[in-house]
Amino acid sequence: MKSFQLANESCPNKFILPESKRPNLSEVESLDSIPIIDLSYCHDSSPLSLEVVHKISKACEEFGFFQIVNHGVPQQVCYKMMKAITDFYELPSEERESLYSTDHTKSVRLFNYYLKVEGGEKVKCWSECFAHPWYPNDDFISFLPEQIRTQYMEAFSEYAKEIGSLGSRLLGLISIGLGLEEDCLLKKLGEQPRQRAQSNFYPPCPDPELTMGLTEHTDLNALTVLLQSQVSGLQVNKNGKWISVPFIPNAFVINLADQIQDVSVGGMRGWVDNE
Repeated sequence: MKSFQLANESCPNKFILPESKRPNLSEVESLDSIPIIDLSYCHDSSPLSLEVVHKISKACEEFGFFQIVNHGVPQQVCYKMMKAITDFYELPSEERESLYSTDHTKSVRLFNYYLKVEGGEKVKCWSECFAHPWYPNDDFISFLPEQIRTQYMEAFSEYAKEIGSLGSRLLGLISIGLGLEEDCLLKKLGEQPRQRAQSNFYPPCPDPELTMGLTEHTDLNALTVLLQSQVSGLQVNKNGKWISVPFIPNAFVINLADQIQDVSVGGMRGWVDNE
C-alpha cells in the first residue's frame, strides 16, 4: 500500500465516492454543537461536583459526545504529542513505507480506511491512520523511524499516562451519573483493559465534496478521548442531523463508544471525520 501525494491537483479516482455516499457539507449544522463541560472541579484533588456529573450524564444521554476543558492534562503534554505525530506524518513516504499494512492483527501499522460500494469496489478514505499499543515496549519502539523515535516515545509516554488517568476519572463520573458505584465501569472493563492509540491525518484535499476523511461509523471500544488539531472537521449525528464539532484549543472530545452504550441508555450512534 502506498501513501498518496499531498499535492494532487484533483482527487484521484480511488478516493472518489459514489454520489449517494458523498458528504453534503451544506447540511452540516454549525449553529448547534455538542456540550462543552468544564472539569475544573473534578480533578483528583478536588471535591466531586454533582453539577458536572449531571452535565456529563445529560450529554451522554442526548449526544453520546461532549468536549471537556480544564481537564488537568498539561497543555505542554498535548503540544508535545501533537508535534511528535505531526513530525511522523511529515516524514517522506518512503521512510514510513514499512509500516503500511492491511493486516488487522499487526499491533503497529499505518493504514487507510475504505468504503465498500456497489459492485464490491473499495474506495479509499482521504486520510492516513497510525495505530499502536498504548503501553510502549521494545517491539513498538523498533517499528518507529529512527529520526523521530526518541521524540515520539518521550511525548507518547507522558501523554499516555495523563490520558489514562483522565479516562479513569471520566468513567468514574459516568458511573456516578448512572447511579452506580464510582468504580463500577472500571471494574467491568477489568484490571487491564485493552487500550490502543490511533492518530488520523487528513491532508489538504482538492475536492472535499467528492470524498471523506472517514466514513460514518461508531467506535467499538468503551471510551474514545480525542485531541483535535487546529481545524474543525469532526461531525456527529444527532437525530439524523450532522453537527459540526468546533476546534477548542487544549480541549478533548469524548465519545461514549459502543461498549459503554451497551450498558447505558440513549446516546448517539454515528460520527464522521471530513477534513
